[in-house]
Amino acid sequence: MIPINRQKILEVKDLAVSFNTFAGKVQAVRGVSFDLYSGETLAIVGESGSGKTVTNKVLMGILPNNAKIERGQVIYKGRDLIGIDEKEWEKIRGSEIAMIFQDPFSSLNPVTKVGKQISEIFILKHKMSRKEARERSIELMREVGIPEPEKRYSQYPFQLSGGMRQRIVIAIALASRPEILICDEPTTALDVTIQAQILNLIDKMRKEKQVSTIFITHDLGVVAHVADRVAVMYAGKIVEYGTVEEIFYDPKHPYTWGLLSSIPDMDMDVNEELFVIQGAPPNMLYPPEGDAFAQRNPFAMEIDYKREPPMFKVSDTHYAATWLLHPKAPKVEMPDMLKRRIENSLKQRRRNA
Repeated sequence: MIPINRQKILEVKDLAVSFNTFAGKVQAVRGVSFDLYSGETLAIVGESGSGKTVTNKVLMGILPNNAKIERGQVIYKGRDLIGIDEKEWEKIRGSEIAMIFQDPFSSLNPVTKVGKQISEIFILKHKMSRKEARERSIELMREVGIPEPEKRYSQYPFQLSGGMRQRIVIAIALASRPEILICDEPTTALDVTIQAQILNLIDKMRKEKQVSTIFITHDLGVVAHVADRVAVMYAGKIVEYGTVEEIFYDPKHPYTWGLLSSIPDMDMDVNEELFVIQGAPPNMLYPPEGDAFAQRNPFAMEIDYKREPPMFKVSDTHYAATWLLHPKAPKVEMPDMLKRRIENSLKQRRRNA
């Protein structure tokens, strides 16, 4: 785990983003705050539409024209990135803050050789000659696990497998030597074996290059292997955050309980049904009053439908926005199924220690 006393590299404060649509204003992000520390991996998890990708597009300055930043700050190296012009963004985007998207094929130019796409970064960003850029590109391709990089350098994206294309995208992101790397569901389109290879590669590059990483995913199984800290998002807000150990072994928000309970478990009884969070996320054209998760929360109280919960402190590193943590709230335990899973996981962990 990355110590929290390390240097803070990024600070997001009360970020709110909306989209103007034909149907009205969609409130996609509604007051998100988090920090990112040097060399750590922060995972942002949640269902589709929770606001995690929109949040990170703000960090890249790539919001669409119908988006509006309603309020908030994004402090990077002591400077607020909100409101800077495109010329300033061009100095930061891809150079100091880079992003790996979930679909490598659409991220690459289909009519340009993959080696050239990497070389262009070295030529434009680092002012290398074409010969130097080619040599460095082949070296980087080798570092990210591309076999026969000299041969692959002259191939087009369609000639490579999905795993190879994702490695090329990672190489392009790392070529700029970024300080922050944003990974937006980078293993979604890959099979399980290749997923593991890509996750290990990203973690290896993070450690070797000392890159701070934001990992966006809906898959908590992935989070367990890559994250130092976790932020759980729902309906445009962070509802719980803490270290990976706190989120997996001592979760406090009912939504986090639901996400963890939804993970397939090898120890499940053959007749046991996989847990599903009932209902659907709210329509963000009309965000509900009170706690946005109340309609789907089997532990919801009357206050959940009237007032939005604040962030309650669980520890110095662990916070959750649920009225169940209020001193006057009734005592509610996590579901027995999840409790058994956590206990079994801890026993297994102790045996392996």
